[in-house]
Amino acid sequence: MPASITGLLRPDIAALEPYTPIVPLETLAERLGLPVERIIKLDANENPYGPSPRALAALAAVERDTPHRYAIYPDPDHTRLRVALSRYIGQPPERIICGAGSDELIDLIMRATLRPGDAMIDCPPTFAMYSFDAALYGARVIPVPRTDQFDVDVEGVAEAVEREGAKLLFLAAPNNPTGTPLARATVERLLDLPIILAIDEAYAEFAGTSVVDLAGVRPNLVVLRTFSKWAGLAGLRIGYAAMHEDVSAYLWKIKQPYNVNVAAEVAAIASLDDLDERMTTVARIVTERDRLAVALAALPGVHVYPSAANFLLCRIAGGAARARAIRDSLAQRGILIRYFNRPELDDCIRISVGRPEQNDVLLRVLKEVA
Repeated sequence: MPASITGLLRPDIAALEPYTPIVPLETLAERLGLPVERIIKLDANENPYGPSPRALAALAAVERDTPHRYAIYPDPDHTRLRVALSRYIGQPPERIICGAGSDELIDLIMRATLRPGDAMIDCPPTFAMYSFDAALYGARVIPVPRTDQFDVDVEGVAEAVEREGAKLLFLAAPNNPTGTPLARATVERLLDLPIILAIDEAYAEFAGTSVVDLAGVRPNLVVLRTFSKWAGLAGLRIGYAAMHEDVSAYLWKIKQPYNVNVAAEVAAIASLDDLDERMTTVARIVTERDRLAVALAALPGVHVYPSAANFLLCRIAGGAARARAIRDSLAQRGILIRYFNRPELDDCIRISVGRPEQNDVLLRVLKEVA
């Protein structure tokens, strides 16, 4: 890059390691020389059953009956969606903000709180976007590692908050990539600290627990949710957050006005209207998760951690090289799982729960390569 351009760009970004997202399915299929329909995708915690029938029908109806909606900017206030969400989570619409996936809302919260040099607590291993986004704002990321069983070190967090003057803490509940649930008592204890506590409940529907009822009761609590996992809408990028109305009013000032597209809003509302079907699908995934956990644990050299999400973290005897080899061997057969090149997880693989027939293929191949 010419020096004249380099001097205009932020030097701290040049030093950052880019976040590595999942490679598109079609690209992977081409690399492997396999047709897309042969790929079993168990690497991104997506819903293997896809969107609800009502969501698909609602999208088709827009295309058929009112295609002009796609040529017009969407509702900047997401009024209909926030009313539907209000019924779903039991919080008034004024406490709800919607975004292009919960990733946008993570960034929005950081934009509202973090200035260069401010401290944010991170509890690894966890979702890497928390520390990645914080670095974009020049924040100091203070790691407080989890316990051997991946529970939050509450006293360690409290000590770090006092020592560093930290302003913000994100906790995934259940945690990603470990699947560890987060006890309500832990949340309540952390809410007593002088920080904003953002609880990322991307997998809450699979866990069957939530602290969204505390939004509005505790002003320093923000609860993030998404339609990517339970509703099968990852490709449409739609999420939301619930919080005290004073905080939401603050975030409305800096939110992009047209951040949720028409298709995403239509599909999200239809998914909430099809709640019985969606919860039946969630129950199927949970049942299959438990079956898969037992089957994986029966394989030699595989330790399966308890999970309250729609995925399973497995520690592989033989270390990082063996875990990577299993990932690569499965990929050659068209089965995609996740490997984490991080010190605390480099001997682990993460497997998203697929349909029963997909999981049966996974188990059969694992018996050959594990």
